[in-house]
Amino acid sequence: MIVGLLLVWRGRPEPLAVLVAPADYGAVEQTVANTRAGTIKACRRSKLSMPMGGVVDRLLVKKGDHVEQGQLLLELWNRDRQAETAQARAAVDAARHQRQQACVMAQRLAREAQRQQALAERKLVSVDVADNSVSNANAQKGACEAAQAQIEAAQAQLDLQAAMLERSQLRAPFAGVVAEINGEVGEIVTPSPPGVATPPAVDLIDTSCLYATAPIDEVDAASLRLGLPVNITLDAFRGREFSGHLTRIAPYVLDLEKQARTVDVDVRFDRVPEDVVLLIGYSADVSIVLKRLPRVLRVPSEALVNGDSVWVLTDGRLSKRRLQLGIGNFTQTEVRSGLKEGELVVRSPDQPGIAEGVRAVARHD
Repeated sequence: MIVGLLLVWRGRPEPLAVLVAPADYGAVEQTVANTRAGTIKACRRSKLSMPMGGVVDRLLVKKGDHVEQGQLLLELWNRDRQAETAQARAAVDAARHQRQQACVMAQRLAREAQRQQALAERKLVSVDVADNSVSNANAQKGACEAAQAQIEAAQAQLDLQAAMLERSQLRAPFAGVVAEINGEVGEIVTPSPPGVATPPAVDLIDTSCLYATAPIDEVDAASLRLGLPVNITLDAFRGREFSGHLTRIAPYVLDLEKQARTVDVDVRFDRVPEDVVLLIGYSADVSIVLKRLPRVLRVPSEALVNGDSVWVLTDGRLSKRRLQLGIGNFTQTEVRSGLKEGELVVRSPDQPGIAEGVRAVARHD
């Protein structure tokens, strides 16, 4: 009989090795995630083009250069414009000298008119002589004022020529990095005709301000609000998570053919570590935190069966247990009742062989 029992014992199947995790206390977040991969973009990116056509005379930057706001990037041949600007500047100087001469003369004639009037009052000169002196002074005063108007006209012409000269120069509207250049010295560049897109002369990116934009399913859009905390992950930096906050929710739903309707959101980084260099165009995933509980009983979300149950390993046997759950996300779910701290739940409930009462052993890898 003992031999028979030993044979039966040896014939029993080996216990099923199941991957388990203990129910523990910790933080749980209720989150909303993007439906498709997001993208890292710059807050400011300008595809700069020349407002006029011409031959490239100077190309002062190359790809990857850091430039400051107002820095000259590219200049067309413009020596004719420079000459016209110099001529207009000289005209302004000449008008100023003419005004100075006219106004000095007006002051001298005004003093002479006062002297002649004083002499006329004492009957030392005729009234006609005094009146003639006053008329000459008033005429010269008008010439002085006219000279001032000539200065303003010459200055306006100078401003016009300077603006035309500026149209042949391409300057950085903000500090940034040159991403692309289309054109070389000696080549002809032309502005884009209406309705026809041409490559920009210089593509400038402001790398000091980067953000992630991603699509969120329309069913989740109503729960979003600006300022919510966000967890950001990048394929280029696997295993790392960056904090941010929600800065923009698109005011419309994007309806693309053969894709779910989504709402685009923008997320700004709170801080980028010094050892992380973000590149425009990196793919990004965002997890927007709607609610966070700092310390609750929780289980891995992958352990859930039918959304409300788990397999529990107790005394070497598996049993299915229904739970009352709270908030959760893809990694952790809050347990409000039905489980105690430290109880082992099966993390791979779809594993073949799992059933009620099955003998099992814990595997923690």
